Amino acid sequence: MKSGSNLEKVLLAGHFAFTGELGPPRGTSAEEVRQKASFLKDHVDAVNITDNQTAVVRMASWAASLILLQEGLEPNYQMVCRDRNRLAMQSDILGAYALGIRNMLCLSGDHVKFGDHPTAKGVFDIDSMQLIHTVKRMRDEGKFLGGADVEHPPRIFIGAASNPFADPFEWRVHRLAKKISAGVDFVQTQCIYNMEKFRTFIKMANDMGLTEKVYILAGVTPMKSVGMANYMKSKVPGMDVPDDVIKRLKGAEKGKVAEEGIKMACEQIEEFKTMKGVAGVHLMAIEWEHKVPEIAERAGVLPRPKV
Repeated sequence: MKSGSNLEKVLLAGHFAFTGELGPPRGTSAEEVRQKASFLKDHVDAVNITDNQTAVVRMASWAASLILLQEGLEPNYQMVCRDRNRLAMQSDILGAYALGIRNMLCLSGDHVKFGDHPTAKGVFDIDSMQLIHTVKRMRDEGKFLGGADVEHPPRIFIGAASNPFADPFEWRVHRLAKKISAGVDFVQTQCIYNMEKFRTFIKMANDMGLTEKVYILAGVTPMKSVGMANYMKSKVPGMDVPDDVIKRLKGAEKGKVAEEGIKMACEQIEEFKTMKGVAGVHLMAIEWEHKVPEIAERAGVLPRPKV
């Protein structure tokens, strides 16, 4: 399947992919999106545009994706099942594709109770697995979920998320297998800190033959502070932050904790480059986009391939 996606071309050519992320603003400033995008340009193959992440209202993912296209970057348009029914989702997919969006990440979405409108009604008409299937059906069969024909099918490169660390751990790889069966082309993982556990997960995926059917991009988020590490360990569901990561950050020289966090992220990327079954890295530098050029340089992933 050729979608016209740069990310797909990079992966098909066998290059180690490197994607970034951008959270849209809590207002109408296109300039804020452009400013963040400027740090990512020429350093990543595609940029995830989050969709009301943590159930907090932000500029629409499709709108921020269009600003990225104007800036010469390729967006990875995220869509969550929390806020729309199947009519709205299929409609948005058509509109996004018509306007030049070629990658899409299918997600369930954080529960509204975590956000700024905790009494909002979660829709969840379909789940992320069914959303993957929906996009696949629209693309490959030219059919809407209701059975009618799609006049000009959207040739979308389909992505999904995977959390290798949620309990029960043994089931994680089977959930990944279900997403592959639903039709996903590439998967980006939750932020990885427990490298030992991830090595086990990827070995299981290799042994089951899953890594031959899907491109797996390992999630990396550099730690900025000990406080951030403690928060992720205790407050973020499905996150696995080992004590030795916190210990290492605490052992950094005064004023050098963020530097140690970047060093750890670069070490991870170096290992992922050599790990069988890992096709690339998804760098989530949360509100730290200006550090992406430095991380990309130090991790040895530049220049990005022109395909």
